[in-house]
Amino acid sequence: MFVNSFWALVPPVFAIGLALITKEVYSSLFLGVLLGALFLTGFSPVAALDTMLNKGFIAAIADNAGIFLFLVLLGAIVAIVNMTGGSEAFGELAKKKIKTKQGANLSTFLLGVLIFIDDYFNCLTVGSVMSPVTDKHKISRLKLAYIIDATAAPVCMIAPISSWAAAVSSTAKDLGTGMSGIELFIKAIPFNFYSLLTLVFIVFLSLLNFDYGKMKQFEDKALKGDLGVLDAQAGEKDTKMPGGRVMDLVFPIVVLMFFCTMGLLYVGGFFDVKSPNYMSLVGAFGDTDAFVGLPWGATISIIVTIIYACGRFSKSIPAPNIIGCLQKGFAQMTTPIIILTFAISLKSMTTALGAREFIGALMAGAANSLYSMLPAVIFLVACLLAFATGTSWGTFGILIPIVTAIFPAGSELLIIGISACLAGAVCGDHISPISDTTIMASAGARCSHVDHVATQLPYAFTVAAISFVCFVIAGITQNFLPFGMNAVVCLAIGVLITAFTLVAIKKKTAQH
Repeated sequence: MFVNSFWALVPPVFAIGLALITKEVYSSLFLGVLLGALFLTGFSPVAALDTMLNKGFIAAIADNAGIFLFLVLLGAIVAIVNMTGGSEAFGELAKKKIKTKQGANLSTFLLGVLIFIDDYFNCLTVGSVMSPVTDKHKISRLKLAYIIDATAAPVCMIAPISSWAAAVSSTAKDLGTGMSGIELFIKAIPFNFYSLLTLVFIVFLSLLNFDYGKMKQFEDKALKGDLGVLDAQAGEKDTKMPGGRVMDLVFPIVVLMFFCTMGLLYVGGFFDVKSPNYMSLVGAFGDTDAFVGLPWGATISIIVTIIYACGRFSKSIPAPNIIGCLQKGFAQMTTPIIILTFAISLKSMTTALGAREFIGALMAGAANSLYSMLPAVIFLVACLLAFATGTSWGTFGILIPIVTAIFPAGSELLIIGISACLAGAVCGDHISPISDTTIMASAGARCSHVDHVATQLPYAFTVAAISFVCFVIAGITQNFLPFGMNAVVCLAIGVLITAFTLVAIKKKTAQH
């Protein structure tokens, strides 16, 4: 009764709704996992408990130990940077160089765009680097979390060299599309309206210098000094070290970026002469495992950072204090680790209940009656699936084979359909409270996870609505416009709609 049916979506929807209502994420996710386990076992208490523990929590911890380790190591690096005064020095420099609130928002956006290798790495790095800058200009941590979240996945989804491009290419290969996986991914980029328009949206929102929805409430509080920082007092103790320099922040971050990139390439076989991916960037990223590559790079980075800090501050900071930042890193990342464990367990229950198969059947049925509107339909279905399951990779993993089966090989509508699938996966992942990227963004900004979700929903829905319109247009105009022209026209329309929408919202909010 509950498997491969609408009931498969009930546990995540229940957990998400409860979290938004109660603002308590732990119990909401736990109850969602429990409900999923009860559905799976026919409401047998003992079997449900066994399923929840073995297929849920224990499996989640075992399968994601690498990311948990990466979180702890990254938290330790951030703690060292704070202890040595690097964050404080960078904040003082930014205060002199970045004069306006718009500049602080755009600088955060730019850094998010530059870190396109992996979304986990993006979320946590941008948060630690830019929080001193946004704090100085009284930008709430919720706004910082939104910019982080809105650049992480969208940028990775339109970057040919990234862990996301590798995942899509791997999923799309050998499906009879007439193109290689990476070629299909690259051709789909101009039609990935949600990812592209989200970046446009951030730029326009920053230049217009306003906010709406619940975000405006937190931004008004930030102007009065309440930035919405979790454990603000604990963080402030580590940011006052005399003699701190910008290099004390830049060096660890550059080291982290370099070795994490090398770690991803190493795991993918880039340096292995016996590997088919030897000296091949695309091949190595295609076969890499971020759950191994990122901890690999972070482990070397923390060693280098500790040696650097001990040498540079040998007279002012005892070495045991610097090494003790490993413990601080673990303490700072306890919240995201717990939320991730619960969220991944909920995904496991949803997957076991057959949510993907249910959505896949709906997609196949829609193909018979809505062919001309399929890109828009695919976008909505992908949004729903990613929102309910909290995973964009799982979403395009199930939908790409269906999309390639619906459209003729090599056709323009196939490319637009793949773009709609990828865009919807990013959108649903962006707004889902149980998405790992959403959790990472709130962790990187050190703000309330539930408030982060609530504040970014109006922004994400705005871009999603505009993207839906663009996919409707693209599905129609592909009949008479050349491929390149169609992409340019539809994207231009999307940009204009985004600009006019934000101007209209600003005028309306100014009247109240």
